[in-house]
Amino acid sequence: MTNLEIVKSTYEGKTSEENGRNLAKYVVEDISWTEAKGFPYAGTYIGLENVTQNVFSRLGSEWIDYKFTPEDYVASDDKVVAYGTYTGTYKITGKSFTARVAHIWKLKDSKIISFEQFVDSQSVNDAVK
Repeated sequence: MTNLEIVKSTYEGKTSEENGRNLAKYVVEDISWTEAKGFPYAGTYIGLENVTQNVFSRLGSEWIDYKFTPEDYVASDDKVVAYGTYTGTYKITGKSFTARVAHIWKLKDSKIISFEQFVDSQSVNDAVK
């Protein structure tokens, strides 16, 4: 698979579980995962277990229909950028949001070594409050 195909596989599965399995299949053990400053889960997490615990588990338990809808991708050598829109509803407040987002993926030898999120966090934080 190309680096672009690998990244697309983490978004375009039939279910979020399938996307998670595809992510797990292609990450290095010590992946560096950065959620944007100002985002509710901001920080850098090392290793898939930490990413799952601090990001994916929280997204799954705290939100209804939280998802990233890719608009397009830009790929160059060992980098892939995916950009599009986040949507979801925060369970506690019942508030929904829409936010523009870009993800920068870096790969080496067909394995994902890092992820960095850029997002307009204001609308996400407004939904949480």
